Amino acid sequence: MQPCSEGSMSEYARHLAELDTRLRAVFPYRKTHRRALAYIEGLLGTVPRKNSWHLAELEGEANPYGFQYLLGRAAWSPDTAQDELLAYAAAHLGHADGVAVLGETGFLKKGEHSAGVARQYNGTAGRIENCQVGIFVTYAGPRGVTLLDRELYLPQSWTNKPARLQAVGLAPDTPFATKPQLARRMLARVLNAGPPVAWVTGDCVYGHSTDLRQWLEARGQSYVMAAPANEHVWVGFRQVQVQDVRAHLPDADWETQACGLGPKGPRLYNWQCRVLDEPEDADWGRYVLLQGACADRDDAQAYIVYAAQRQACALETLVRVAGARWCIERVFKDAKQEAGLDEYEVRSATGWYRHVTLALWALALLAVLRATTLPDAAPPVKKKPAGSLAAFRRSRGLGPD
Repeated sequence: MQPCSEGSMSEYARHLAELDTRLRAVFPYRKTHRRALAYIEGLLGTVPRKNSWHLAELEGEANPYGFQYLLGRAAWSPDTAQDELLAYAAAHLGHADGVAVLGETGFLKKGEHSAGVARQYNGTAGRIENCQVGIFVTYAGPRGVTLLDRELYLPQSWTNKPARLQAVGLAPDTPFATKPQLARRMLARVLNAGPPVAWVTGDCVYGHSTDLRQWLEARGQSYVMAAPANEHVWVGFRQVQVQDVRAHLPDADWETQACGLGPKGPRLYNWQCRVLDEPEDADWGRYVLLQGACADRDDAQAYIVYAAQRQACALETLVRVAGARWCIERVFKDAKQEAGLDEYEVRSATGWYRHVTLALWALALLAVLRATTLPDAAPPVKKKPAGSLAAFRRSRGLGPD
């Protein structure tokens, strides 16, 4: 990213002033409000690590206690901040062709005391690790891409131990919720109060959930959800696996289309779409979309589609929505590298939700800047006061970092 020009800095200040206004209702005390804005600005800065220590040093604070208090005991609700984030995204990034993308990312952790930490699959690394897992909704539209909502996944090793839940600030009777159930919880908020969503998409973790798909259909919400090969679908009056549908597709009907840009250019695949059973509403349809590699059509990814007839008649539309799944890889990378999403030092669930929500605000601000006046620029960088935390570190017997 290029440094900001003088005009860009004034535009950044204007956008930051809007955040100031929008977040006033979230924080009952002006001092907490100002500190939250400083936290968001700091997350977009260039400090080595975006935790309370380094953000305090960036602000010229004598110690990190103020930012630690913001994430811990200060009086404010991250859910209220989340609601305001949806309104902010709707105002600046909302578009009639917007896609809500379901996905997750892992946060590596040591020990066993951070909320939700366990030996579990880390989708970011592609293996089982000791980590926390966050479930997210990404908004992808012509005006920009950003993370919209978040939930912390709690394995059953947490929800079946009331004392462990209480230790991280959760109710002792907090029930276990699957990842699709958490996704449904977030989608309800996004669809009710967020930017326009024409489509919902997600990987097999979410596409395999019949309950989630039926809930979306009951809302009249179009979706293109990835499904495993052994997923059962109705074709006429019989139930078959997706892999059986794929085996009977005519070779002549494959079409080559790009589903977005990858690191090496357009992502080219072969595609076919076939009608499944008809829903009760004749204006809607269920389909199976097959995505095959150009070199090997037998190695195909399946998607279950629910859409209005006018939407599903255009294969390029379904391909575009299916391709939106890949944006989540980039948005998680940006969120961690540019907005400090994973650079927190909190153990409680409260601290996790507070930090992650403020990181989502920082990422949304960056997306809005890029969508409007600063497509290639970073926000102005604050200069770190020299030695602001040096005395405090020495008093605690700590090193320079």
